[in-house]
Amino acid sequence: MNFEHDGKIYPIIVDRKFNQRNTYIRVKKDLCVHVTTGKLTSNRFILNMIKENSNKIVNMINIQLKKKDNNEGFFYLGKKYNIEYIDSDKLYLEGNTAYIGKDYDIYKFYKKEASKLFLERLEYHYSNYTRRIPHPKLRIRRMTTRWGVCNIKTHIITLNLELMKRDTKYLDYVIIHELTHLVHPDHSRAFWNTVEENMHDYKKYKEDMKEFL
Repeated sequence: MNFEHDGKIYPIIVDRKFNQRNTYIRVKKDLCVHVTTGKLTSNRFILNMIKENSNKIVNMINIQLKKKDNNEGFFYLGKKYNIEYIDSDKLYLEGNTAYIGKDYDIYKFYKKEASKLFLERLEYHYSNYTRRIPHPKLRIRRMTTRWGVCNIKTHIITLNLELMKRDTKYLDYVIIHELTHLVHPDHSRAFWNTVEENMHDYKKYKEDMKEFL
């Protein structure tokens, strides 16, 4: 089975499971339409559901294509650089070009820069936060599905190293988001009201970031 759109074919992958009552449709990074459904669900039912939700599927495909475009190449603090590979064990930026050693791990570069920038921005927002909260500790690591994590017991905020690819306004939003969990552990209305106290235009950044990760 395939889903066709704009002259392109996207494979439909069906995962039938026991005790699965509902049918879910998702488009993943592989640009396949993944259907999770019950063991006895017929292909006819699946195809009808695909047809009924074709507009939503196209939207999901476009989001994944945008994510792909936003992650291919070398990005640093919101700017995309041309890449030129060099015989070296270094990475340096000059104009619009990133000169990268052939075997160099770019995340080594990101982590070095993040160790300074992330701490600086965390301290800044903690100092200017509108509520009284415990002083947080910082951890940095690569994550595939989350921009940040707050451990409300240990007061440790973990920030995704991928934020080094984006403009610092997105880093600031994630920091404020995680600091707010030290006030509200959930995502209640009170939580979002407190986020807005500290970043009035947070909704724009929250929406933009759906196209990054």
